[in-house]
Amino acid sequence: MYEAPPTSAEGDARRAGETSRPTVVAVERDGARNRIDTLRPGAFLAPMPLHARGDAARIALVGTTAGLLAGDALALDVTVGPGAALELTETAGLVAYDHRGGASSWRARVTVAAGGRLQWEGKPFVAAAGARVDRGLEVFLGHGATMLWRDTLVLGRSAERGGSVRSATRVLHEGRELFVEELDLTDHEERQLPGILGSSRVVDAVAAFGRTPARPHPPLTTPLAGPGALARTVTPGAARDGAGLDQVWRSWATDL
Repeated sequence: MYEAPPTSAEGDARRAGETSRPTVVAVERDGARNRIDTLRPGAFLAPMPLHARGDAARIALVGTTAGLLAGDALALDVTVGPGAALELTETAGLVAYDHRGGASSWRARVTVAAGGRLQWEGKPFVAAAGARVDRGLEVFLGHGATMLWRDTLVLGRSAERGGSVRSATRVLHEGRELFVEELDLTDHEERQLPGILGSSRVVDAVAAFGRTPARPHPPLTTPLAGPGALARTVTPGAARDGAGLDQVWRSWATDL
């Protein structure tokens, strides 16, 4: 899953190019089927169509670079049209390498129109030692729209302390705020305090927006103020602990 760090020449060439060109994915409903309307590769991810499975279009996000370096700005724009259904998956995790005093960003904007469904199974995002990353997700859900999202943040590779990460998530459902969170893990000493992360360095989450799952899986799950729920674990391992949240993901995918 983790690739060797890129050379300085590779990094210089990338910074000289279009390091903020967004990846664009759009799916529409066309009669009885889901039609892929737009697949536009960006500076870091290339969307690739997969064989349909059930009532949903399936697209894989394939990494086209070794990872994030200082100055990089990964951008992703996903649109699911009215009544359409999309399964979005990632083929591998993403590593933010030592930024050597610089910073990078990861931004995703998701729009799911009325009656649409998005299932996004993300792979681990690894902030290596020396990385400084600002992550942001904005989601806009129409009436009857749903989104299921898997997100795993790993602070450091094996035997590393891990970089600095600030992660902001804002979800609007029918124009009203459903979930707003800012996770600030930029201070290495502060995040090790009891009640924050302690000795743990993996934050794994499954989030359901727009509909409350029939099987809540307590005590992992926190209900939202509107339709939806969040399941989260914090563990010391180098990868996500699949036993708990893998089961949540499978059951919620069936529910939604």
